[in-house]
Amino acid sequence: MKIVRFVVFAGIAAMAAFLSAGAQVVNVADAPPMGWNSWDAYGLTVTEAQFRENATVLKNRLAPAGWRYAVIDEGWFFENPEDRGTPEKLHYALDPFGRYVPVPARFPSAGDGAAITVTVPANAKLAATIENTGFTALADWVHAQGLMFGIHIVRGIPRASVERNLPIAGSGFHAKDAADTTDACPWDPTNWGVKQNLAGQAWYDSLLKQYAEWGVDLLKVDCIGSHPYKEDEIDMIRQAIDRTGRPIVLSLSPGPMALEHAQEVGSMANMWRISDDEWDLWSAAEGKDFPQGVKDQFARLAAWQPFAKAGNWPDADMLAIGELKPHPGWGEPRTSRLTYDEQKTLLTLWAIAKSPLIVGANLTLMDNKTLVLLTNPDVIALDQEGSGEFEAKHEGAMIAWRTSLPKEREALAIFNTGDTPLRVQRDFADFDPDLGTRHWKVTDAWAAQELGHQRGVDATLAPHACLLLMLTPEKSLTEKLAPKLHKEHE
Repeated sequence: MKIVRFVVFAGIAAMAAFLSAGAQVVNVADAPPMGWNSWDAYGLTVTEAQFRENATVLKNRLAPAGWRYAVIDEGWFFENPEDRGTPEKLHYALDPFGRYVPVPARFPSAGDGAAITVTVPANAKLAATIENTGFTALADWVHAQGLMFGIHIVRGIPRASVERNLPIAGSGFHAKDAADTTDACPWDPTNWGVKQNLAGQAWYDSLLKQYAEWGVDLLKVDCIGSHPYKEDEIDMIRQAIDRTGRPIVLSLSPGPMALEHAQEVGSMANMWRISDDEWDLWSAAEGKDFPQGVKDQFARLAAWQPFAKAGNWPDADMLAIGELKPHPGWGEPRTSRLTYDEQKTLLTLWAIAKSPLIVGANLTLMDNKTLVLLTNPDVIALDQEGSGEFEAKHEGAMIAWRTSLPKEREALAIFNTGDTPLRVQRDFADFDPDLGTRHWKVTDAWAAQELGHQRGVDATLAPHACLLLMLTPEKSLTEKLAPKLHKEHE
């Protein structure tokens, strides 16, 4: 039977240049970030009360296992997010310097909501209230829980700010000096692009200064990683973050990020999406880029594997598991359509490839089965401590990935990507010759079951299921006797 290995070919010089281009981006994200994001359960509509409720569950039930980022996704500056489908009806909250601020009716701790009067041009079409609000109080509360605070933005400068030509904080420029009205995000009606000039850099400097003062720890920037990819704008944001002196994780969206940009994006960002939005599907519809499914990420994660390192994490997107309600960012309110086996496969795949783990479920509705999925210590160890250097073997419906962990441990994940049961009878050496050189004590990670001493696998996997084996080397007789012999010698 023919065995095909996923291999990424790259010039030695190009790879060396990438690996030497800064050991890390501003000393954050040593390991893949783990946390919660509001998008999959709340879409544009999340309120402060809902955010706090989810963050409290994150603190109490998931943080002990390593989950720590709490992220507010798109739309926190809309007074009426339900009108996103009719953009002309949207009402924005801005500060006097044209920056979006949280709507006080949705985020009461942001401020008292006392509006500031600003002269509005007669031809202005966009409704906006000028507010002195911010996320400082909410970020302080998040930090007091032992968590980290994140927000989402779309690249660029608010169109409502440009209509009013509001001043850019800390500079002599105004919004029209920075705005590129020929460069709009294809799918977002809120912003214009930013010019590659001093005014444009001043805009991003003012924005990141504000976020640093609020206490933002993770910034997800959208419409910048793909369709279109905006290298110059990413660089401006990178410079603005560095000038704040605050260690802020920079996350780029959407995907697919092109492999040809790996070197440059790795020098600027900490995580970036490798596909379009991934939702609760096993696989994407034929010929469709949106939404993506779990099966679609195998080849992408394998291709991006050489570029995952401290400070740089190719991102396979959020974990669309558990309860996706009351207002998911795509589709109707629902329980995840992924089967329990598919959810295990998703988590195992993301973890062994060291993708960020950002769960999108409504944590206030989390059942024990989902909690068990998200707190499996072996799976989390794969993501946070694994070498990220794996061999990928593809034989029919079977894909097997093996990676290394501290203390000489190894992990072997075997996936059934097919639609029928798969019998696997193999020596460990068949998956990787190195695994055949030692005796192993084996643990089934998902079953939390010790399997004893084994030299191979004999299992039947259900459709779309996986087997995750943790291998601990059994000491040889010489190794066992060494302490006794050493003592006798003394």
